[in-house]
Amino acid sequence: MKSQIEKALVFQQLHVRDGAFIIPNPWDIGSASLLALLGFEALASTSAGYAFSRGQTDGSVGRDQMLLHLSELAAATELPLSADLENGFGDAPEAVAETIRLAAATGIVGGSIEDASGHSDDPIYSLELAVERVRAAAEAARGLGFPFMLTARAENYLVGRPDLNDTIKRLQAYQDAGADALYAPGLKTREEIAAVVSSLDRPVNVVMGLQGVQLGLKDLAEIGVKRVSVGGSLSRAALGAFLRAAREMRDHGTFTYSDDAVSARQIGEMFRAANKQQAT
Repeated sequence: MKSQIEKALVFQQLHVRDGAFIIPNPWDIGSASLLALLGFEALASTSAGYAFSRGQTDGSVGRDQMLLHLSELAAATELPLSADLENGFGDAPEAVAETIRLAAATGIVGGSIEDASGHSDDPIYSLELAVERVRAAAEAARGLGFPFMLTARAENYLVGRPDLNDTIKRLQAYQDAGADALYAPGLKTREEIAAVVSSLDRPVNVVMGLQGVQLGLKDLAEIGVKRVSVGGSLSRAALGAFLRAAREMRDHGTFTYSDDAVSARQIGEMFRAANKQQAT
């Protein structure tokens, strides 16, 4: 079993080697185990995917429950795990710092803090407060005793504010506040992504799996992107197949969906292999 420090060092190295890497987002133990078995080098949690698995909306899972989820994911694989820590589960910088410390105790080796407030009347924190929150998270991360990879997220594009200049300004400020990686989810064009990457000195994460976005890993690496996540899209792909199957049964009384389903034997063999891999 790899120690948390060993996983953290592996995760660090992924961010400094040449090229870009994919960090897919499992939503439960099973999906984490399968992604590890398929050969991915690191994983990231998805707050949306996990919320959907509990019949809840994104952002509605509390910190205590999310920490239990992260503990399960981190224990399910030898791969480094970075966590979607939403807005740190609190407005105050002190709350964000405490979330970093608590999350690190689950076994994760990195995590993201976003500047979305969750308040409909004012969805993005002021730049001053957002920077204080990142600085508090960075200070907490530096006191953990292992290299925790802190990612700071600028959420403008996800709350209907596609202001590229403000997004870049925020990411630069978060970089100066101590973030190890930067992330602006919702960017869709090569030009937007290139503008963000060229404005920063730290590794940049982008999210794919967005409708209408066709950039591949090679394209993103050429732009200078270091890390590519997929957010809740794997979870939504699974739920999409589930809903299509359910609607076929309800509307037509047929079961052709099973033609595309993985066999019980195959999935059982994969889980046995994953469990054996985890035990060695």
